[in-house]
Amino acid sequence: MKPPSSLEDLIESLRCLPGVGPKSAQRMAYHLLQRDQAGAEKLAHALTHALGHIRHCEKCNNFTEEEICALCRSGRRDGSLLCVVEMPADLLMMEQAQCYQGMYFVLMGRLSPLDGVGPKDIHLDKLVKRTSDGLVKEVILATNFTVEGEATAHYISELLRARGMRVTRIARGLPVGGELEHVDSGTLAQAVLERRDA
Repeated sequence: MKPPSSLEDLIESLRCLPGVGPKSAQRMAYHLLQRDQAGAEKLAHALTHALGHIRHCEKCNNFTEEEICALCRSGRRDGSLLCVVEMPADLLMMEQAQCYQGMYFVLMGRLSPLDGVGPKDIHLDKLVKRTSDGLVKEVILATNFTVEGEATAHYISELLRARGMRVTRIARGLPVGGELEHVDSGTLAQAVLERRDA
């Protein structure tokens, strides 16, 4: 027996979420319809509201409800430093670490030619404009240490250095509290290569 078309549409819509396959989407749909209709309505309202109100900050490209986000409006941040991250979650991790007081730029992705993601898809034109404001003196690349993240960092570094910008990359190495015998060889090799004076 075939489910009603509205139920099929709901199941298919839930599959757009990362990591949600057909079975998980089906379980979610049945749960929302049978056990949590109030939750389903709240979810529908929240999605509709977010889609109507959330936009990209004109300066950092992060999600906000205003033209310029609160972080970019803050007078406590160092405007000479600009940290480039892949996603909003990366910005939140940087803020939770409380190790950085500069500004940010969120790419909303990373270069991935195999997935059809090129420079225009990660707002590099907006990044170049942001670094040309005369205030930014150093761009810190904090993309992930994946193949795509490294390629993105290299591309941005070449792009900005050609415009006379100082570009640095966050360091890789051993985790705080980590023991050498438990670290993978790639991480250990990178830590040796990026050693500094003691």
